[in-house]
Amino acid sequence: MKIPVPDEILPAGEIGHVHLVGIGGAGLSAIARLMHQSGVPVSGSDAHDSAVVQALRAEGIAVQVGHDAAHVDGADTVVATTAAREDNPEIVAATVRGLRLWPRSAGLQSVLIDRSVVAIAGTHGKTTTTAMATVALQEAGLDPTFAIGAEVETLGTNARLGSGPVAVVEADESDGAFLVYTPDIAVITNVDADHLDHWGTEAAYEAAFAEFARRARVTISDRPDLADVTAGFFDGATVRGHDLAIEGATTRFRVEARGEDLGAVELAVPGRHYAQDALYALAVGLELGADPAALVRGLARHRGAKRRMEAIGEVAGVRVYDSYAHHPSEIRGDLEAARSVAGDGRLVVCFQPHLVSRTRIFGAEMGAALGAADEVVVLDVYVAREDPDPAVTGALVADAVPLPTGQVTFLPERDRAVAVLLDRVGPGDVVLTLGAGDVTTLAPLLVAGLQERAGG
Repeated sequence: MKIPVPDEILPAGEIGHVHLVGIGGAGLSAIARLMHQSGVPVSGSDAHDSAVVQALRAEGIAVQVGHDAAHVDGADTVVATTAAREDNPEIVAATVRGLRLWPRSAGLQSVLIDRSVVAIAGTHGKTTTTAMATVALQEAGLDPTFAIGAEVETLGTNARLGSGPVAVVEADESDGAFLVYTPDIAVITNVDADHLDHWGTEAAYEAAFAEFARRARVTISDRPDLADVTAGFFDGATVRGHDLAIEGATTRFRVEARGEDLGAVELAVPGRHYAQDALYALAVGLELGADPAALVRGLARHRGAKRRMEAIGEVAGVRVYDSYAHHPSEIRGDLEAARSVAGDGRLVVCFQPHLVSRTRIFGAEMGAALGAADEVVVLDVYVAREDPDPAVTGALVADAVPLPTGQVTFLPERDRAVAVLLDRVGPGDVVLTLGAGDVTTLAPLLVAGLQERAGG
């Protein structure tokens, strides 16, 4: 549901006990952690138990599984995920009791007040760029506060309150949240039409990013029409990368900034798109006056974010990765990276389309992008925030994959996916589970199945 942003967003320390509906999600769990570490009384609820829910409890945050009006007892402010329905009993109770009812954007902004904010937005790459910038700034001694849309291996979490004055946050455009923040530095990784269920048209989507850029003192992007500082692999960029080389799971390139050679950068994640994200992170650090050598060392420490070309396991020569990519451009980028990892081996992809509206608009493009694999299994659409449409299924994607008959399978029965993959993969193959829904649960099950097949 869409919850209006309040006219006045008070600092977190002035809004009393905060209850978060959907606390197990990446966005709300980050807000919960930052508020809790700030000394704000925090509780929350989520529809399902999860590793995130258990971790929040271990950190001292009271979390209930399931939704009930009684869960908001004692709360002064309720912050809710956009995935919550209007008839959610906790939303209803908050409304009836006259509690503050805020969207997640207002909740995060309440923590950011009085901090110098670096807000990182874009259709693709904002999670990785936020993670890279945070790790690099830590290495440079800035100790920033951060809020990231995924767990980050090097950081051990998705959010932490830092001792420094800078906050680095992922700014999501899907529901307009990024227009709530007032950044000192804005980063726009790219603008590639998406979330048209919210924005309506590509022009409106593009205009929102232009407004985001206007809100900042400095904007960093690869687009000169939006940026004060440009970053990219092109002549004339303020922070310019060159001599890019991708070998297996490693990415290397050199960087110069305003004509000064900053030396070589080596990333432990594969892909040109990750190199571009690293350039944005470097540009952020340089704008903040950080030591370039320390920033480069920090980037070398980055080991990826959860569900961003995440290595799940290797058994009997089969390597299994999982990724969040769900837009055609993201699919193309991750398949290019996976090709580098596969080398002479085959690339087998299990893809789950995410959202009915996105599949309706981009299904054919998703299928075309999947053609870079050797074999593709397409699951049915993961329905979130919307009602199902029997005319919009994973078949729209599968039918558009430009591979020969027999190399593309539409598999509506998700619970059969692991068995189907086990029948098709062998030594040397790379398997990539792909999508923003629950396809992520299949990768560890596939690894377990491979171990059983190999005799333990």
